[in-house]
Amino acid sequence: MFVVRIKKIIISMNKFKIHLKLFILIFSTLSLSFQTIAQDSNILHPIDDIERRFRYEPFDIFKFRDARFEGDFTKRVILRFSDGTHIQVKWKRAKKGGEAINNQPRYELAAYELQKLFLDPGDYVVPPTIGRSLPIEQYNKLEPGVKPTFKNTSAVFFMLQYWLENVTPKDIYDKKRFKSDSVYARHFGNMNTLCYLIKHGDSNIGNILISTDPNNPRVFAVDNGLAFGNLKSDRGYEWQKITVKRLPQKSIDGLRNIQFEDLEKALGVLAQYEIKNGQLIPVNYSENLDPKRGVHHSKEIIQFGLTSNEIKGVDNRLKKLLKMVDSGKIQTF
Repeated sequence: MFVVRIKKIIISMNKFKIHLKLFILIFSTLSLSFQTIAQDSNILHPIDDIERRFRYEPFDIFKFRDARFEGDFTKRVILRFSDGTHIQVKWKRAKKGGEAINNQPRYELAAYELQKLFLDPGDYVVPPTIGRSLPIEQYNKLEPGVKPTFKNTSAVFFMLQYWLENVTPKDIYDKKRFKSDSVYARHFGNMNTLCYLIKHGDSNIGNILISTDPNNPRVFAVDNGLAFGNLKSDRGYEWQKITVKRLPQKSIDGLRNIQFEDLEKALGVLAQYEIKNGQLIPVNYSENLDPKRGVHHSKEIIQFGLTSNEIKGVDNRLKKLLKMVDSGKIQTF
């Protein structure tokens, strides 16, 4: 009888060990999944996942409304994907021909891609920004009367930008905190650096946001359609110049590694679409069709990119910034 009880106890202990191992495995898997899904408190999905969904995956419109006021060209939209994932976005339709003053999809794309040359994903200043299109019949159900963006097509082109969580336009720059909080200073310095490099002409309150998470005070630029040129907003552009006295050493080191050829490769062609049955199909980038133009439109292909002069402008500003660092005018940390 005693031996039987001992056997039962051993069996129970073995079962407990199995259950415990199973629990640990499940908990570890869930923890890993959560870490994969949650980048931080502002961007709740992996960057690569967001880019892939925005560029390729079909979606339904869960909500579609004006972003700031009735009749606003910019929309606040919730996309629902086939696996049940919901992602909120800023949605901005391109003007006819793919560009207009203060509505330049290529500038939005360029700001997003330029940061990748010297920032890690956890330090990105611009949230995921991707071009997308819909057939005209489908788009007119959202906005009746809209015409195709390009000739010889039956599609509407628009920008999707990830809608940040837990951010505010208030109290962006705190001089005392910049001196005492290195994490805050790093994020703020990266924002100022990017706005300078892209010559941001609309870097005012509302377009520059800071995270409300005190442990990860990221600073973002969310509207970059007025940049890379001489146009400026009457609402302000204060971060177009380097305002702070010191910048992150890691970011400066990253900028030193950028050659002019890197800028041409990253910014010359930012997005490319094949015109097929009237629709815009995203395809791999080919040779730049016309470096002197920002939107290249042939019978078969549409390309978005910075012009050769705009890329030279980025390169000139980058070199000036490094000279300011090397001369001691700007310190690093």
